[in-house]
Amino acid sequence: MIAQKSLKRFFLLVMFFISLGAFAQEHENTHNEEAADEAFNATELIDHHINDSHEFHIADWEGRAISMPLPVILWTENGLVTFMSSEFHHDEEGEVIVEKNGMKFARVHDQIYYADGGLSFDEEHHVTNSRPLDFSITKNVFTLILTAIIMLLVFIPVANSYKKNGKAPRGIAGFMEPLIVFVRDDIARPNIGEKKYKKYMPYLLTVFFLIWIANLFGLIPFFPFQGTLTNNIVFTGVLATFTFLITIFSGNKSYWGHIFATPGVPKWLLPIMIPVEVLGMFTKPFALMVRLFANITAGHIIILSLMALIFIFETAWVSPVSIAFSLFMYFLELLVAALQAYVFTLLSALFIGQAVEEHH
Repeated sequence: MIAQKSLKRFFLLVMFFISLGAFAQEHENTHNEEAADEAFNATELIDHHINDSHEFHIADWEGRAISMPLPVILWTENGLVTFMSSEFHHDEEGEVIVEKNGMKFARVHDQIYYADGGLSFDEEHHVTNSRPLDFSITKNVFTLILTAIIMLLVFIPVANSYKKNGKAPRGIAGFMEPLIVFVRDDIARPNIGEKKYKKYMPYLLTVFFLIWIANLFGLIPFFPFQGTLTNNIVFTGVLATFTFLITIFSGNKSYWGHIFATPGVPKWLLPIMIPVEVLGMFTKPFALMVRLFANITAGHIIILSLMALIFIFETAWVSPVSIAFSLFMYFLELLVAALQAYVFTLLSALFIGQAVEEHH
């Protein structure tokens, strides 16, 4: 059953890439007839796909985009304002504007600004208008909610099955048990210790499956997925902050003693060592944040860049090479999706283990 589902997903993926090649051929045939069209901008295409958005782009039909709008939730100077992203429209000056509660809002590169007096720009063409607080359900937020729902639908039945049945697990519980045991025996126990690892298992299991499932969703190129949580450095920064807070609040006397009174170091060196150790406390979560964000984002950029070669060279003859390398990168990304979940969980357990380790 699982093999059949995998084959179906592989077939859908191949058809998706082939359709891109067919579209490239159509683009090539009509290029000479539409010489006035703007040149293809690969950077704009890649930015559009890897950045967050207020709607899901589903397809294009006869030159019009088919999208699923998402709720826009703003806290403004006049209180709460809500509307759907589909209400944004182009005004006479070509700006994307919506009017609500006597106020105007403009959307520029999926950032929402006050626009009562129009938009103003600096020398580098950056918008200088002030912004309301944006609590919108964006593509990434939708993916986070979807991931959380799936995790609840999986783990609640698994937990209930263990409570009711003391025998060997069956069904979804049997599938999940090796993964949970892997996190427990290969990540938590060796790095945190036999006595204290159970206390941190809920967090480690949560980040492991959250990152893994979110990464897999980001590799599915159609609605209702498309959003990649770990493409957003704010999301990876929040996860790294949780690891940092758990680490420092779990730190024992030995941990803090190592930071503020490093054993074996002469006292005259402490004014140098203490700032270094304190800085090290912050560089660890920073490295966690950047590593997860950079690895996932880089993979998406490479795949999109390979597909963009078809449009850059304006010929479908490039499509076999682009599709072949893109498929290779895609399957490599499937490995990276699991690997980055493992690495983040492993390093989190390692940092926590250093904080709770008893002095020998």
